[in-house]
Amino acid sequence: MVNTNPLIAQPPQEVPLKNAPLVRVIAQVSFPPILSIEKKEFVGSFQEAIRETYPILHLEQTQGLVLGSPDIVQTVPQLTWRFLDTTNSWRVSLAPNFVAIETTAYSSRSDFIERFKNVLIALEKNFNPKVIERFGLRYIDRLVGQELKDISLLVKPEIAGIVATDFTEYISQTINESWFMIPDGGEQIIARWGLMSADVTFDPDAIEPIDQASWILDIDMSSKSKNREFSVEALISEAHNFAERIYTFFRWAVQDEFLRRFGGEL
Repeated sequence: MVNTNPLIAQPPQEVPLKNAPLVRVIAQVSFPPILSIEKKEFVGSFQEAIRETYPILHLEQTQGLVLGSPDIVQTVPQLTWRFLDTTNSWRVSLAPNFVAIETTAYSSRSDFIERFKNVLIALEKNFNPKVIERFGLRYIDRLVGQELKDISLLVKPEIAGIVATDFTEYISQTINESWFMIPDGGEQIIARWGLMSADVTFDPDAIEPIDQASWILDIDMSSKSKNREFSVEALISEAHNFAERIYTFFRWAVQDEFLRRFGGEL
């Protein structure tokens, strides 16, 4: 019998979606504060290492977010360097206690992880963090318009929930959150899904409010172990494993019609 538990099942073969409703993918590594990251004279060499791909630089005072927390946890305001590509669809963020890469133009797992690796190499070469406190990977899908109306055809009943009823038009907002522990792995998945009304979001840094109702599937996987040795190779291996497990959860949550609707070939 095939194991259908998405937390332990063998990852399914990936089905590329030509028109995937994937609105953002984020990878983040947190580490103990490195104060020199706040000083521009120390950041120049890091910028040079990635500037060919991310030539646009902004300096912001931000409140950081912790991926992999049961709540959206905000940290103390801090200076964050933002490096963007020319299309404004890829962004690398460097702060005293984390580095992150995110995109709104995800094309493939291999491309994203290769870009993540290049950022980690630049971080190691220029700041040499000795330990990491957390690694998280997050995929966010969003359905709008006709796909929102067809939610019961696109996602499993246990995920569609009340949004699949015949009185959806009267529901303003409903967000579900489940926290899963990966057996014997020391990792966790926090999955959020549900209906958001227009101009509303539960995480403005990752899910922009839009002018119409939408349905969100937000899958965030992270490691629990703290203060382990920083290793580019180990983090890249973990990123591959996390991406496979998130995809396994995603495939458990959606119907085959979801894959067909967005250009997948079964």
